[in-house]
Amino acid sequence: MLLRLVLIIFAALVGFYLFITVFLYLFQSKYVFVPFREIAARPSSIGLDYEDIKFDSIDGIRLSGWYVPAKAGNKYLHHNALQGLGCSPNVILFCHGNAGNNSHILGTLKIFNDLGLDTFVFDYRGYGESAGSPSEQGTYNDALSAWNYLLEKRGIPPEKIIIFGRSLGGSIASWLAKEHTPKALIIESTFVSMESLFKAIYPYLPIKLLLKYNYKTLVYLKDVTCPVLVIHSPQDELVPFSQGLSLYENITEKKLFLQISGDHIDGFSTSGNVYINGLRGFIFSDSYKDK
Repeated sequence: MLLRLVLIIFAALVGFYLFITVFLYLFQSKYVFVPFREIAARPSSIGLDYEDIKFDSIDGIRLSGWYVPAKAGNKYLHHNALQGLGCSPNVILFCHGNAGNNSHILGTLKIFNDLGLDTFVFDYRGYGESAGSPSEQGTYNDALSAWNYLLEKRGIPPEKIIIFGRSLGGSIASWLAKEHTPKALIIESTFVSMESLFKAIYPYLPIKLLLKYNYKTLVYLKDVTCPVLVIHSPQDELVPFSQGLSLYENITEKKLFLQISGDHIDGFSTSGNVYINGLRGFIFSDSYKDK
């Protein structure tokens, strides 16, 4: 009787393990990409001017984005003029995370605007008003196309562009900064690789055999030559803080680490002035030149 009970429990555990393994293999795209089609709000709803931009990805997918200019008379633009750095603002090329769309980062756009930065934020294919369906290569193509748009359509030089990626967007931003050198790279709440993240979440599953996605952030960063700011919170419940530290520790170029507080989604707002002053110090000073 006891042996039979043990065998039943063992069979149930094995069955559950196999179920989770097969489920993860078949449906992992639902974890990696969580696109929202509905645009919940636009920059104008928080008092920001913006241009609604439509452009094509390098493989012909029609993409949607917003260009949010810095307000005229901003004190940081005035500071740049006094320092002989010109009156044109730096431009943030923003790569958002795996969930939602452009309309879910309005609070971040307001921070950039208050800092005197232009911002170009775009939706990956399958997100928001962008056509198509998401894929790993598609996100790379879309980020590259956004970069090309800034250079070719708006005439913005690379030394004026700061690539910023949050969560999954940090891996995409790192890939782009590897391919084309910007003024700087900022990555927030980003993982070492998709494999390392899934291993942290599912330590008992054969992730290497199951995983269909790469997003090898650390590998990309090894070929990035611009200054890098890494932002992460110890309270991040989705991407372990240790992964952000690992990224920072393995960067060989000029770098800074900004520790914030709060969870994965709202760390930037929870941290308040710590976050804002950290961005300001990195973007507008030479402090990042010291490793």
